Amino acid sequence: MSIDLTAANAELAGKTPHEIIAWAIAHSDKPLVTTNFRPYESVILHMAVQVKPDIQVLWVDSGYNTSATYRFAEKLIKDLNLNIHTFIPQMSAARRNVLMGGIPDVDDPQHDEFTRQVKLEPFQRALAELKPDLWLNAIRKDQTEFRQSLDIVSASKDGIIKVAPLFNWTEADMDAYLAEHNLPNEHDYFDPTKALETRECGLHTQL
Repeated sequence: MSIDLTAANAELAGKTPHEIIAWAIAHSDKPLVTTNFRPYESVILHMAVQVKPDIQVLWVDSGYNTSATYRFAEKLIKDLNLNIHTFIPQMSAARRNVLMGGIPDVDDPQHDEFTRQVKLEPFQRALAELKPDLWLNAIRKDQTEFRQSLDIVSASKDGIIKVAPLFNWTEADMDAYLAEHNLPNEHDYFDPTKALETRECGLHTQL
């Protein structure tokens, strides 16, 4: 698909997340929404299925999630009747832990390879198999310094249009939406590719 990013961002400035999602779905033949079932993920998932109930939902399960995250994921998949596609790393966490001596620290030379194995490779494999032309994600500009340089609509290195409907929302906006729609949330979450929440995992910097 071909989208003029500058024109699209000008058009969507000031629009609500619902309006942005509706715009994205209308401009896409094969949209996808990605999730890692981190805190507040029920917001983007609930919004997406309101517009397109059968939208493809991609979850790259690193194998390192907390028990609470897995329970949260199962509840949302059932409650929202998600059309979920789960992709996992090619190597089990148990085997990798032996070979790498556990999860490498961010300053360990093995950390980049660890991130590639548990997140980037399965994600790229998923995109190759599912072949979306548009990728809805839940990034917000107040999350990291890098994300402040982005915009609502951007393009991946492979040309997939990336749309962030919640880009201008704050955590207070998210809390209000959860309360309004009686949606679950789960803060017991762990991303093995990050040491801090302000770090990027690589999906939005490398893809």
